[in-house]
Amino acid sequence: MAKSAKKPAKKSAKKAAPKKKAAPKKKAAKKKAAPKKKAAPKKKAAPKKKAAKKKSARKPNAAFMTPMTVSDALAKVVGSKPMPRTEIIKKIWVYIKKNDLQDKQNRRMINADATLKPIFVKDQISMFEMAGALNKHVK
Repeated sequence: MAKSAKKPAKKSAKKAAPKKKAAPKKKAAKKKAAPKKKAAPKKKAAPKKKAAKKKSARKPNAAFMTPMTVSDALAKVVGSKPMPRTEIIKKIWVYIKKNDLQDKQNRRMINADATLKPIFVKDQISMFEMAGALNKHVK
């Protein structure tokens, strides 16, 4: 009885073996074609990375860094020294946060106090309109 059990196992093993041999041949053909396609993009990708590193060493725009003189109304908040526009905006935000002038419900809106009212002209202004309102007080 043990012999008869072994015979079907051998037959099934023989049948499975040819199937396995046929499949790798197909895969091998696909693998040979695929590396040719992959090899070319890798060579092209390397120069792009080098070019990106050169672009990252760009200089800031000098127009943003030119010192601007501020009006008397704005000088009460920011200071009277000439400074770049970016610094003026930063100092106004420091003043707004320090005095808790952002609207509680809509944080995009800024409530003007007595010092900011001459600059903003309105009682309340959005943070996006703030830069436009400051342009009138900067030369």
